[in-house]
Amino acid sequence: MTAANPSTTVASDPTGLHRVVEPAGVLPQAALRLDTRRELWTDEVRIRVERLNLDAASFRQLERKHAGDGDAIRAEVLDIVRTRGKMQNPETGSGGMLVGTVEEVGESSPLGLRVGDRVTTLVSLTLTPLVIEDDLERWDGRSEQVPADGYAILFGRSIAARIPDDLPAELSLSVMDVCGAPALTSRVVREYVDRADAAGTPRPVVAVIGGAGKSGSLSLAAAAEAGAARTIGVVPHRAEADLLEAAGLADAVALADARDPVALSRAVGEAGGPADVTVVCVDVPGCEGGAILSTADRGTVIFFSMATSFSAAALGAEGLAADVTMLVGNGYVPGHADYAMSLLRGHDGVRGLFERRL
Repeated sequence: MTAANPSTTVASDPTGLHRVVEPAGVLPQAALRLDTRRELWTDEVRIRVERLNLDAASFRQLERKHAGDGDAIRAEVLDIVRTRGKMQNPETGSGGMLVGTVEEVGESSPLGLRVGDRVTTLVSLTLTPLVIEDDLERWDGRSEQVPADGYAILFGRSIAARIPDDLPAELSLSVMDVCGAPALTSRVVREYVDRADAAGTPRPVVAVIGGAGKSGSLSLAAAAEAGAARTIGVVPHRAEADLLEAAGLADAVALADARDPVALSRAVGEAGGPADVTVVCVDVPGCEGGAILSTADRGTVIFFSMATSFSAAALGAEGLAADVTMLVGNGYVPGHADYAMSLLRGHDGVRGLFERRL
């Protein structure tokens, strides 16, 4: 099917500006409310939604706010979507992503999708027009993955990936939700490795804070494949340490609360640090100082958590006189989806940790 432009007065824009209701002049991610009409502009795609995946920081905030009351969590998610025309947690500013089936394709859509394709979106729900039509009646409010029926709109510059036939949709969604982390980790570590090999110096030590989680386990696998001399997985509890050790994804597993800068730095040091590259994959605030303190001079800290505070990171590095480069992972690196899926297929330890979460 193809679509006609639903408006003769508003031209479509590949970034989705034409869907912004308020305030005028901002991109969809910054908007307070989006236009969710089902009729498509010619460069858009409509997806029949099957499942949402709320990002970890958003879900944890809702869980804390409502003391684990699933009904209250479900009600707030519905209210957010109805009010804003998208899923964007007002507290964390984050959203998640979705799985669904292509329902209609505009005649000038550049995404290469066809009606009937099962896809996962690789852009955030914070900028995706979304309508929920079943009141989330199949969701108990107690997990990040949300069975749902409704529709969503993709723009000309949106990104989506077809779901592999050899993997369950739930598993694919979990991987795609964090696929930017291993791709950027691999890129940064490879740059360190190339410089070290050219200079005849030791290859980098990589520490991943939150190493037993989704983005953390993939980042550990990516760092090892990129040639890291040593990988350190940091986890907060003995149970997670046991899981990570059994998965065999890290050369050393360190126990520390990432919110305690001294304890985190000490644990990384005892495990073979400081790290040349530190990857932050935890979904709680207050981890900036410990990550910086755990990183060697001229090292790099990559923040993949939506709970990261820019001011805390910038001022923390300044206050510690830390000569480190700090990167914010934006969730997109060319080829990131295929790369993450290859890590899942190639590392039994990664797949086991993901399947355990499901």
